[in-house]
Order: sequence, then C-alpha cells, then structure tokens
Amino acid sequence: AQFGGCSHRSMTVMEALELLDQLVDESDPDVDFPNSFHAFQTAEGIRRAHPDKDWFHLVGLLHDLGKVLALFGEPQ
Repeated sequence: AQFGGCSHRSMTVMEALELLDQLVDESDPDVDFPNSFHAFQTAEGIRRAHPDKDWFHLVGLLHDLGKVLALFGEPQ
C-alpha cells in the first residue's frame, strides 16, 4: 500500500540508477565501484552473450532497481 500508488517519489530510470550509487549493498559491501556500474556491466555482459535479445539487455540493466527502496527505509 505504501509504494503501490507510486506517490513516494517520481524519477526516471537513469535517476534511479544514479540513486543506487548512494546505497551500500549488503550483499556486496566491499565493492568499491558504484552500484550503477554493476547494472551497466550486467547489461553489457548480457548484450555480448545474447545480442539478439534486447529485452534481456534491459532486464540486466534494471535488475537491481528495487534496491532504491532501501534508501526509503525498506530492508535490503
């Protein structure tokens, strides 16, 4: 109910990816590059392995966006 109305905050996908850079990911606390880098790295890896599946490239880019909820008090 709290997030279903999409009224908490409005942002573009790129803004959400940049916002991820403020998060220390509990599953990877020792990584010293931004979380957005991980998203682009994943999408590029998928693109190289599956050049004919653009939907899969997009999924690789977006796969961690839900983690921005941790910046609004939700647990990781």
